[in-house]
Amino acid sequence: MAIPADWQLTHPQTPEQWQAYYQLRWQILRAPWRQPLGSEQDEFEPQAYHQMLTDGQGVIQAVGRLHRLDDKTGQLRYMAVAESARGKGAGSMILNALERQAVYLGLQQLQLNARQEAVGFYRQHGYQLVGEAPSMFGIAHLKMSKTIQLAGTDDDFKQWQQQLAQTWQQTIPLSQYMQLKINSFDGYRLSCSAPLAPNINLHQTMFAGSIYTLATLTGWGMLYMQLKAAGVQGAQVLANADIRYLRPVGGEAEARCELLDCTGNLMPLAHGKKVRQRIRVGIYCQQQCCAEFVGHYVVIPEPLPEN
Repeated sequence: MAIPADWQLTHPQTPEQWQAYYQLRWQILRAPWRQPLGSEQDEFEPQAYHQMLTDGQGVIQAVGRLHRLDDKTGQLRYMAVAESARGKGAGSMILNALERQAVYLGLQQLQLNARQEAVGFYRQHGYQLVGEAPSMFGIAHLKMSKTIQLAGTDDDFKQWQQQLAQTWQQTIPLSQYMQLKINSFDGYRLSCSAPLAPNINLHQTMFAGSIYTLATLTGWGMLYMQLKAAGVQGAQVLANADIRYLRPVGGEAEARCELLDCTGNLMPLAHGKKVRQRIRVGIYCQQQCCAEFVGHYVVIPEPLPEN
């Protein structure tokens, strides 16, 4: 099942909306453990970022909250989905909206405390277990975290772009024929592009193979940037991929890949283990999305040096 088209992401504004917002929190997160009204709120409410999902009648179906812990870290709390909205992607919509707000605020890391039954949901969205969290009402919680902005300076990002471009030129000749270039990388989004002329087909639009290659290399490039930031390395390969061509590309194509669209823990690579990551890339022309690509990449660790 999917979210109905008339459901909307929004923020509580009126007194009635705030009351309903907190009511859902209490109903899902406190009432089953016989906690009183008011226990669903804390001292961070005034400065926190609140998100809710309403149905076509304006009834709140899911809620969540983000507040800043420090200059680089945010905390997600009070994620709650009504029984009537479960299994439709409501929780994912709230989580994604909170994550994008965290990027807007310039945060690099998100933390949350999850009950055991919610760990799988958060893992699917790129969160990693980092330890135990304080229990609540006798229920064990686990601490999880996710990187949403790569650590590094502007100089680091420029250097990594130069190194990536050199790697493509030296090892992937097709990138030169396509005149593929890196537009920008800011620790969150990688933008690459290719002009129409060297990639044109008989219909005077971009060849589908060029679009696929642009998306593949952009996803590969985002993976490369993550390895640079983590200080690990290995052989990157595309295991499999799917692409949807939505409309013809009649001019320069831009590929955009954001860190939030990359799912998979890379740190086991430091211990000599193969890692996988799912990466989504959008292809745009004149600000219209023309293709959507999802690639599954594998990084194979380099052999450890012999003693």
